[in-house]
Amino acid sequence: MLERDAVQAAVVKLLAKELSVDECEVLPLASIADDLGADSLAQVELLLALEEAFGIENIPDESADNLKTVQQVIEYVVQHGTKMPNP
Repeated sequence: MLERDAVQAAVVKLLAKELSVDECEVLPLASIADDLGADSLAQVELLLALEEAFGIENIPDESADNLKTVQQVIEYVVQHGTKMPNP
């Protein structure tokens, strides 16, 4: 299992980069769609980026549907990630 604080920092950086928002906007309770402006295509691209960055084999559709907030993404990566992204 990956270390939560390190995962949170890496997820914030990844989301900010992928969604072209400032890191200060990527708060734990922020909605990826409503607060960070990710449309359906951006959400699919985000899932692919998470899989690649954290060594997640495949995020099932059922799980992806439940990743609505930044905190939910962090928790998923902590539980399923196998590596940390390169800085």
